[in-house]
Amino acid sequence: MIGINKFQKYFLNKNLLLIPAIAAFTGLVAYQMRNDDDRSWSIYKADAESTSYSKLDQINVSNVTQLQPAWTHSFADMKAEARAGSSECNPIIVDGIMYATSAKHWAYAINAETGKLLWQFDPFEGAEGGGVSRGVTYWEDGTRPGQPDKRILFTGGDNLFALDARTGKPIPTFGKDGKVSMNVGLRDDPETISVIPTSPGIVYKDLLIMGAEVSELYGAQPGYIRAYNCKTGKLEWTFHTIPLPGEPGYETWPKDAYKYAGGVNDWAGMSLDLKRGIVFLATGSPSYDFYGADRKGNNLYGNSVVALNAATGAYIWHYQLVHHDLWDYDLPAPPNLVTVKRDGKDIDAVAQVTKHGFVFVFNRETGEPLFPIEERKVPASNIPGEHASPTQPFPLKPKPFARQIMTEADLTHYTDAGHDSIVKKFRSMRYEGLFTPPDLKGTLMLPGTRGGAEWGGAAYDPSSTVLFVKSNDSPEIQSMKKVDLEQEAKDQTVYDQGRTLYMTYCVACHGKDKNGDEPTYPSLIGLRNRMTREAALDKIKKGGGKMPAFASAIKGKEKGIIAFLYDRPQNSSKITKMETGQTLRGADKYLNLTAYGHFRDPNGNPALRPPWGTLSAINLSTGDYEWQITLGNDEKRRETGAPETGQEGSAGPIVTAGGLIFISGTQDRKLRAFDKKTGKLLWQTELPGIANATASTYMSGGKQYVALSVGGTKGNPSGSIMAFRLP
Repeated sequence: MIGINKFQKYFLNKNLLLIPAIAAFTGLVAYQMRNDDDRSWSIYKADAESTSYSKLDQINVSNVTQLQPAWTHSFADMKAEARAGSSECNPIIVDGIMYATSAKHWAYAINAETGKLLWQFDPFEGAEGGGVSRGVTYWEDGTRPGQPDKRILFTGGDNLFALDARTGKPIPTFGKDGKVSMNVGLRDDPETISVIPTSPGIVYKDLLIMGAEVSELYGAQPGYIRAYNCKTGKLEWTFHTIPLPGEPGYETWPKDAYKYAGGVNDWAGMSLDLKRGIVFLATGSPSYDFYGADRKGNNLYGNSVVALNAATGAYIWHYQLVHHDLWDYDLPAPPNLVTVKRDGKDIDAVAQVTKHGFVFVFNRETGEPLFPIEERKVPASNIPGEHASPTQPFPLKPKPFARQIMTEADLTHYTDAGHDSIVKKFRSMRYEGLFTPPDLKGTLMLPGTRGGAEWGGAAYDPSSTVLFVKSNDSPEIQSMKKVDLEQEAKDQTVYDQGRTLYMTYCVACHGKDKNGDEPTYPSLIGLRNRMTREAALDKIKKGGGKMPAFASAIKGKEKGIIAFLYDRPQNSSKITKMETGQTLRGADKYLNLTAYGHFRDPNGNPALRPPWGTLSAINLSTGDYEWQITLGNDEKRRETGAPETGQEGSAGPIVTAGGLIFISGTQDRKLRAFDKKTGKLLWQTELPGIANATASTYMSGGKQYVALSVGGTKGNPSGSIMAFRLP
């Protein structure tokens, strides 16, 4: 319990009056008394520090083999004939109640001990929803301990909702009838944009601090960080991730970039130092991801760890990990707040994992690197108008946890013809290692936009200062082409207009034949049997998950894209102009026509030899590796007698005081438990669907549970929450 001197100092520093402070203190004590068990996973990724760590140890290395299913709660918000949904939700548990979201963005309250439904909330009021939702945020008014105001804050589409945690009903005094449009407060007209957050916000006192998912194409919105009042929904502060004139970092952009540049958003979540009142961001790349002639400069605060005053949004410090990003190397996960040992002293630090396979570690207060970082010369761009950064930062420790270099010796050989094909392709491209810029002749990219660490991020064990991180090796080919979309669009029919839109914005993910790349990029074949035209148009406009919003790109051309997707040519309403989003007037436009596609042989086999997925244990005090293992196995492509292949996966690990790491997310549909000291596999179970989500662990009714979201199946497209416990 906090002593009275600490109590007085705390509230005097916050300039609070004595009487409200006493009430707040009483509520705080009540919170702390029940925090240990029934709130053991009450925040996304376990805690405000984003550690994905649990001090629970009832399930441990000696008994984890006895783990068995406890309950399954199947969602029922999709029609039986719908395509299976993918869930990325990390459930939270407060006072015996689990709060989660489905692939369709519905919010649920579930009895954490039995799996029984308590309430559900449809944010779309019957309309088609979907996309990625990684969970919800819990807030309560600690100054009302007798009858606290308990709320669930989450986003459905482009709206922020506040629900009564007991009933699931919208709080009428929050915004307008319980919701706030997140389109309001950005740069452009809220009626013409759609901003859809994918990760939950984080609470500091009465503020909900939010990032957002924005388009990654020309004309994207800026990814401003915003704080909303948890009680009223009022926007309290905004941090401009693309600085306005007079703000720090403005000089790293063209002078008018703030008027048209986009991206630089925190889509993966953030972490919070409650004691110091500092919120830490992990920002993405500026738009357009692969060509930046209209954003010459380093482009702060793109690809940066940024520390802000959580109460005001004021800038404290930043460190940019990729200058003038041309590779979509977004910082993919929240920073981990950690404590490392140096010369016998504890240093509070922040660790950031990246897509290109590095861990950067900084002093939490000053931003000073705790391991040396070198600015090394990297290749220059050959594309007209492009000015790639001449150097990029390379930490000297820890060493990369993902492969960053690929040679011909690393190419697979499933068949002679397939091998010859990928060798020919490899030799035809420009490739000079990490940070080879996009090129008109094609460029190889490794680890790739899905490589290195992903949104599941890392887990941190405070007892050992070890960071556990899942990594992917997923090479891609960048194929750049200059486009004049206005000219291409002239004199085409509505159907052809739709084809042009598709080939411009959709082909990289869904393929020329619309077959996609399951499960990340769904097939669009037979779309008419799964989704109405109205629902499809709404999805295209608003986006969701990895799919950005295309409202501005298709404005005035809605009939065309729908006609093309539903295979019904229409020969009327000729168009004269294609709008591609606001950018620097007169600037050239280049598109990466194969963005986010795998480098594979003609039969669909990976071009890179395994392992394709690993799990690493890195001691942050020393910068050395404790161990690294492959994670996941592709039985079809595993050679006889060879080690497991490893597999791609976006979910992150969790670590417990019981000596365990739990992780799912690989394509083999396994939930696994490892010994955190050795990396030895101790237990695994096969799930009904792909659990592309980070697990949670909690206590309820005296039992420790491990729970996770599981994606949909043919018979259960909505997916489920599954919980496991000891007998």
